[in-house]
Amino acid sequence: MRRNYKLLLLVLLLAFASCSFTTKTFDDPNKDRLLVQLISYVLENGHFQPKDINDEFSEQVFEDYLKQLDPFKRYFYESDIKEFMLYKDKLDDQIKVYDVSFFNLTHERLLQRIKESEDIYKEVLAQPFDFSVDEEISTDYDSMPYVTSKKEMKERWRKLLKFSTIANYDNLVTEQEGGAVHKEWETDFSGETESDKDVSVEKKEIKTKAQMEQEAREATLSSLDELHEFINDRQREDWFSVYINAIVEEFDPHTFYFAPEEKDRFDVAMSGNFEGIGARLQKKMDAIIVNEIISGGPAWRQNKLEVGDQIMKVRQEGEKDALSIIGMRLDDAIKFIKGPKGTKVTLTLKKVDGTVEDITITRDVVEIEETYAKSSTVEKDGKTFGVINLPKFYVDFEDYNKRNAASDIKKEVIRLKDAGAQGLVLDLRNNGGGSLQTVVDMVGLFIKDGPVVQVKTAGEEKEVLNDRDKSIVWDGPLVVLVNELSASASEILAAAMQDYKRAIIIGSKQTYGKGTVQNVLDLNRMVRNSSSGDMGALKFTTQKFYRINGGSTQLEGVKSDVVVPDRYSYINIGEKDQENPLAWDKIDAVDYDVWKNYYDYDVTIKQSKERMANNEQLKLIDANAQWVKKIRDQEVYSLNYDKYKAELKLNEEEAKRFEKISDYKTDLTFNSLPYEQELMAKDTVLKEKRERWHENLSQDVYIEEAIHVLNDLKMTYDVKTKVATVKD
Repeated sequence: MRRNYKLLLLVLLLAFASCSFTTKTFDDPNKDRLLVQLISYVLENGHFQPKDINDEFSEQVFEDYLKQLDPFKRYFYESDIKEFMLYKDKLDDQIKVYDVSFFNLTHERLLQRIKESEDIYKEVLAQPFDFSVDEEISTDYDSMPYVTSKKEMKERWRKLLKFSTIANYDNLVTEQEGGAVHKEWETDFSGETESDKDVSVEKKEIKTKAQMEQEAREATLSSLDELHEFINDRQREDWFSVYINAIVEEFDPHTFYFAPEEKDRFDVAMSGNFEGIGARLQKKMDAIIVNEIISGGPAWRQNKLEVGDQIMKVRQEGEKDALSIIGMRLDDAIKFIKGPKGTKVTLTLKKVDGTVEDITITRDVVEIEETYAKSSTVEKDGKTFGVINLPKFYVDFEDYNKRNAASDIKKEVIRLKDAGAQGLVLDLRNNGGGSLQTVVDMVGLFIKDGPVVQVKTAGEEKEVLNDRDKSIVWDGPLVVLVNELSASASEILAAAMQDYKRAIIIGSKQTYGKGTVQNVLDLNRMVRNSSSGDMGALKFTTQKFYRINGGSTQLEGVKSDVVVPDRYSYINIGEKDQENPLAWDKIDAVDYDVWKNYYDYDVTIKQSKERMANNEQLKLIDANAQWVKKIRDQEVYSLNYDKYKAELKLNEEEAKRFEKISDYKTDLTFNSLPYEQELMAKDTVLKEKRERWHENLSQDVYIEEAIHVLNDLKMTYDVKTKVATVKD
């Protein structure tokens, strides 16, 4: 991948040199126009599958851009949209000549409408809400028309604000019901009433409904005022990056423009060393969503924050009021969530099942160590098995011979063999991918030699990446665990193991389905003699992966041999659910020899499927996943408090039947390898991490089934368990 990137960079540098991309290209040295020119050229010449910049492309950019600017349709009027419509099929023409007049028009109008909205929401929130009125709000904003008058706009804001306020009101009511001390007249066995006793009872202030309604409105007002402060602080380049990304994301969901500040954050994220809560976030519409929990970080250790959670509010330690981050740009939200080691932050979350919960996390250094491979032994029926967890396919791009995922996995496999392991589980769940070279080397640990993956660059012949090392580090039973969040490099490994029939794949119906490769290009390298400042960076798709059987992992991912439900089973989180994904296709297969050491491969899969079909824990998990889907799909909510509360209670009652999921226990016991036990004796933090991991493994129904599968697999020969000892 590094070689391809350098080749592309050289080609582009030569091309740009010949085109003389400098600010002198234009009569008006406008940074916005220069940025459009740079990005257009890179995508046209470097993207794996360039798009035709035509009227259809223009219309799609138009729709997506306006949706990002005003997702709740609370700013623009129908008259604004009619005016904008003049540009709907002309954006392609503007892009080609680096014209940004459409952006200028929408940007100025949006700022105007945002300013007007401040008067509207303040006027609405100045009056009490009547929660006894029987009315509803729909959150199907895509189907909602734009308003035609100020009266309609005020009504739209009223419902939106009432919806926010009723949630605040319910929090206050619930808090009072749970915390208020009510003095009752009771008779004890002495015959004295409470009023006769000299007892001082501290009573919590009882608020009236009117007081709580007012307090709830004030909280909504405070959140909106803070939100608008941040909106007003946004620079023109922040808004322009929204427009640029509306253009580049039409190419595919992984092509993205990083504005200068976002580029800096991306660089920090790539280094893997920062202080915060240990979660990666993304913005969807106006929502800040958790898309990854960093292993070993504070959020991971606390085990309450989950992928898919929406962070709605942030409260700093020592502060009374929480700050709403709904609608806030991602950069600003992250600034409030991150913070120095040892400080606490309270997050108000909308969980994936629709419930709202506050959690407090103590920030810490997010340690790189926990992004590395780790292993454990486990006993089953007198046999020893090994479990290896790999969070991502890491590598030092400057020096491949330094620590990388493949070399670490090799060490763990050898250590497990020394410990007498008779089967291995390679856990790739939630592994979003990483280095391609490490995948090739890792597959080589389990096969003699042969092709691993095919790579196609636009306009070039396919390249077949092979394992050329004839040695096999592990020739015993192997299970690979995956889920819907196993992506990219994880899918390459799982696909190769499946095609060779080298391992049994257990997990979701299919993996994520990302069969593409991206490179990040610093746009500042493309410009000579520029006085426009930092131009940011562009991440864009340059290649596609293909299995050795010829099929792409794009969209379809890898289909598990044994399908097991999880909480994401019915939620749309894969590549196929993104906008503008590249299509699935197929190329010719390559020659490879199927692994022949198992005689009961298919029988073992059949037995596993039968066990899974009768597993009560998995039935409960599947029912929970369906319920989560139902909650997430709800689009109409009552603004009548009695009905709103009744619906919340109904959901809480339904949720109780799924509490048993977290109570599940296996009869498996997990232990660290001897070298790690020595380290743990000196490192209490490492000891805590491993104990936490082992506890989670002992409650993991998927790990339990993987061990069952290993136990079922019979080899035609004994596993060679003794090899040269690895130096730590």
